[in-house]
Amino acid sequence: MADLEKLINEAKEAGFSDAVPLNISTLELRGDVRASCAENKCGQYGKNWTCPPACGELNELENRISDYRQGIIVQTVGELEDEFDFETTMEIFEKHQKTMIKFAKQLSERFERVLALGAGACKVCGECSYPEPCRNPKRRISSMEAYGILVSDICKKNGAEYNHGKNTQTFVGCYLIG
Repeated sequence: MADLEKLINEAKEAGFSDAVPLNISTLELRGDVRASCAENKCGQYGKNWTCPPACGELNELENRISDYRQGIIVQTVGELEDEFDFETTMEIFEKHQKTMIKFAKQLSERFERVLALGAGACKVCGECSYPEPCRNPKRRISSMEAYGILVSDICKKNGAEYNHGKNTQTFVGCYLIG
């Protein structure tokens, strides 16, 4: 078993704004959340190995996470000039993506099994090779939503602040350790 307090401190040192323990039993894979991926608002549906339909059906994903016993939730929080500050939002998102990749690599060097779930489609390779075989299947990072996880709900159930106030943007991810 991993020392979660140590992992939380390491996550913050890696660049996350906050981290809290994740009670694996609170993970609920919801069809309604997953269905929103089919609306393709992010443009990655059917174009990325970590997004539907390529990432697998919910029952497959549920089986994939069932063996994990521990985890942490991580957040990247940033200040916006105003609610329409798209440029800073994208900067915060990019920071979150890079930190997710970096910390996943750190964890995989210490733990036999790590499942990283982040915000948005995987960016490990920059551009996904889909439909050609994934170039980094052991390093890829799926989105929490692709797994049917309602991010605000999982934060609430685990005592992680989801809304950090006016003119802030928060991106959330989690790491499951088996």
